[in-house]
Amino acid sequence: MNVNDFDYELPRELIAQDPLEDRASSRLMLLHKDSGEIEHHIFREIPSLLRAGDCLVINNTKVIPARLIGSREGTGAAIEVLLLKRVEGKENTWETLVKPGKKARIGTKIVFGDGLLSGEVVDIVEEGNRIVRFSFDGIFEEILDRLGQMPLPPYITHELKDKNRYQTVYAKYDGSAAAPTAGLHFTKELLDEIRGMGVNIAEITLHVGLGTFRPVKAETVEEHHMHSEFYQVDEKAARLINETRSRGGRVIAVGTTSCRTLESAGKEDGSISPCSGWTDIFIYPGYRFKMVDALITNFHLPKSTLVMLVSALAGREHILAAYREAVKERYRFFSFGDAMFIE
Repeated sequence: MNVNDFDYELPRELIAQDPLEDRASSRLMLLHKDSGEIEHHIFREIPSLLRAGDCLVINNTKVIPARLIGSREGTGAAIEVLLLKRVEGKENTWETLVKPGKKARIGTKIVFGDGLLSGEVVDIVEEGNRIVRFSFDGIFEEILDRLGQMPLPPYITHELKDKNRYQTVYAKYDGSAAAPTAGLHFTKELLDEIRGMGVNIAEITLHVGLGTFRPVKAETVEEHHMHSEFYQVDEKAARLINETRSRGGRVIAVGTTSCRTLESAGKEDGSISPCSGWTDIFIYPGYRFKMVDALITNFHLPKSTLVMLVSALAGREHILAAYREAVKERYRFFSFGDAMFIE
């Protein structure tokens, strides 16, 4: 399967640079995956597209201000460190993306915030990522909140005025380098309305790494390898999902991260148990879904693994036709853009 099969034309002016003032006022395209039929809605109308007995599965990860700007000890040269994920079993040690990376050899020391935080490159891993061990006095999360910036995707060039607009209203657990953006459209009032109509809401966690968004450099889809991300499904979430399944309700993933968690943790019979672990699942056409019946998602980058995932659910031709329609109707694309409901 060729990566170019998942390309489409996108005018640059359709890339959303800023979040809407009202989260729920974004547009919502409804795509019927079996027929390819398309309807146009506003996101706040999502309750009318849900049914009592459905289960929305949301990712309650929280984006950390993971972008740190420091200086190289000795030379004072500017250096940027993006935190990707904690290294298991090693205190205060993170896998990071360093720019410029070529000069960040093992032993390189970096100072942040006039010495409030310092780091040392202790290893180099695949694709040039660096393992950095940090030293500081106090609580790391508090220092990070003070010094760090939100790691917005490179296609967003505007400065984010309010950090909370790159968080879902239900974000709880620190750990992501990027937001699960399909959830950005929900308000607390909208979630209350959905609960009130008899729809279960199950919270799972997947800490989003940048590997999800890295471009596919291989020529064929099958050659691409995903980076691993940590996920967790607790007892309450597993119970709500299993109850929904047993009663014939739909399991609706909010975002590709929720989808990947469900498909990683789910069993072949469509049930799920409390669990946690690391997943590098790569979903592309030909994949047979075990858990997910429907998906709420944003519009994704051309030739990305996320376009491949939604193509696996709805069919490549239906997805590309829907994207062409979205361009024609001037939908807003990517992280701060509009949404699609595939059912």
